[in-house]
Amino acid sequence: MQVVSVQRGDSPIVLGQPHGGTFVPDGIAACLNDTGHTLADTDWHINRLYEGLLRDATVVQSHIHRYVIDANRDPDGVSLYPGQNTTTLVPLTDFDGQPIWRDGQEPSEDEIGQRRETFHAPYHAALAEELERVRAKHGVAVLFDCHSIRSRIPFLFEGMLPDMNIGTDCGVTCAPDIESIAHEFAASSPYSTVLNGRFRGGWTTRHYGRPADGLHAIQTELAQSTYLTAEAAPWSYDTAKADRLRRWLRDILEAIQDTALETIP
Repeated sequence: MQVVSVQRGDSPIVLGQPHGGTFVPDGIAACLNDTGHTLADTDWHINRLYEGLLRDATVVQSHIHRYVIDANRDPDGVSLYPGQNTTTLVPLTDFDGQPIWRDGQEPSEDEIGQRRETFHAPYHAALAEELERVRAKHGVAVLFDCHSIRSRIPFLFEGMLPDMNIGTDCGVTCAPDIESIAHEFAASSPYSTVLNGRFRGGWTTRHYGRPADGLHAIQTELAQSTYLTAEAAPWSYDTAKADRLRRWLRDILEAIQDTALETIP
């Protein structure tokens, strides 16, 4: 069982992909109910969507499904969005608020602790190592955290989500130049865009984003309608849609890279 894979590059950009994995160990899968077995809240095809977009970018990819443990949640279980509906370190419900575990088979605190050490910690150890490696090379590292989600989820947000949701925890996690160039390129695209809206950046972005130390982090949450045939099973990748989106993602990544190398001290 491979928990995390790393594709090393020499760019200052590191692509984090915590939610694209679909692996659930057999013992854990046996505790999921029918809703849980659908794995509906996957960031479907996220690795394929970003593959090859930026030459020499490093990719750190978790292969474990977020229902096992969510690699983008605080390992101490602190909520990212106090007062708003969200899912926890080990989710008890899906994004629609429906239970995902069989009655009486929800994970115990001891089980959660074991999953944290087995699955959550290795992903972040790999991510931290790669960020430090590229920062040592360039004097700067930028974590670009890659996410996607259905565009309509009433349990989490009202109405329809914009196509591109850029999060920097309201400017805390990266230099202003990086935030502005990412937002400007996204806003110039044909896709609807918001900066620090419903998704301001998950725990990963907030944890690693320390601009004063040369570590910058930015999250992009894409509406899955921008690259899937439909936001429903079988969650098919739409090549034509994806190719249109990839053009703009490439421009955004290249602009961030240029900004990091040319203007960030």
